[in-house]
Amino acid sequence: MADAVPDFPARPDPPLPLGISDCLLGHEVRYDGSGARSSFPHAALEGLYTFEGFCPEVGIGMPVPRPPIRLVERAGIRAVGVKDSEADYTDALAGYARETAPTLGHLAGYVLMKSSPSCGLERVKVYPELDDGTVGAPSRRGTGIFAGVLAEMLPDLPLEECGRLNDEVLRENFVTRTFAYAHWQTLIREGLTAARLIEFHSRYKYLLMAHSVPAYQQTGRLLANLKSDLPGIAGRYISLLMQGLARPASRGGHANVLAHLQGYLKRVLDAPSRQELAELISAYRRGEQPLLAPLAVLRHHLGRHPDTYVLYQTYLDPHPSTAALRRRL
Repeated sequence: MADAVPDFPARPDPPLPLGISDCLLGHEVRYDGSGARSSFPHAALEGLYTFEGFCPEVGIGMPVPRPPIRLVERAGIRAVGVKDSEADYTDALAGYARETAPTLGHLAGYVLMKSSPSCGLERVKVYPELDDGTVGAPSRRGTGIFAGVLAEMLPDLPLEECGRLNDEVLRENFVTRTFAYAHWQTLIREGLTAARLIEFHSRYKYLLMAHSVPAYQQTGRLLANLKSDLPGIAGRYISLLMQGLARPASRGGHANVLAHLQGYLKRVLDAPSRQELAELISAYRRGEQPLLAPLAVLRHHLGRHPDTYVLYQTYLDPHPSTAALRRRL
């Protein structure tokens, strides 16, 4: 098969560089001097990533062990000491994030420690400060100071909390996003052109459709005219792509894409083969078959009747098959 764009960059092979809260690597950097390796599914992601650990609390000079901190609602959300509420680390943590973010352009993604007042991505406890200086019952509505600034400064970088990666659907989704983002980074490094942008989209369009039809439609309209401000359009494109992919694909989304891909083979398959594949797709939609069942049959037919456009679709292999991330979808 010849490339539609001869110099189109290939997707990077694993392992990809991944940022991660240092405690999740087992390093004893938490406030109590412990690590948190068991909170990250290392075995399930083996071989996919090389890890670069960061601990923002250590990064701002806090010792190990150290007095714990928490988020308190006080003229905004502040990260302060549990025992000494006058010890305020908010500005230092935010400053560390602002200094660190520009150095992370090579990363394919970042995994953060759940529930942490510095690294938690969502549902971090926030304590309301009462008039007498004490705190009331917390609500889980906060974001860690470091994580919040990181997300603001690097909105397209795939971010995830460690705990959510124990869910097989969310884990597959995160890995998909990191490999898509790494491919985009490679394209940008090798040189953005209108032809390369269109080729990138043509390969990712069905993957995006499975995750978000609105994002799929928006990207198509966005790329309709590339005669001016190519860098600006590319920036909006990758934002739409990553936002769309952040929504895990449903059975209905996968079935919709499988039906579209089957359509490319309708002229070369006999009636029994078309019916078999259509029934498998319907069974998958109903939850009676795993995703790999219709995918295997589709691949079989593509092996006998190659279609270059379909075979280039990232949807068929959004990440290395050796990770077996789709076996339970």
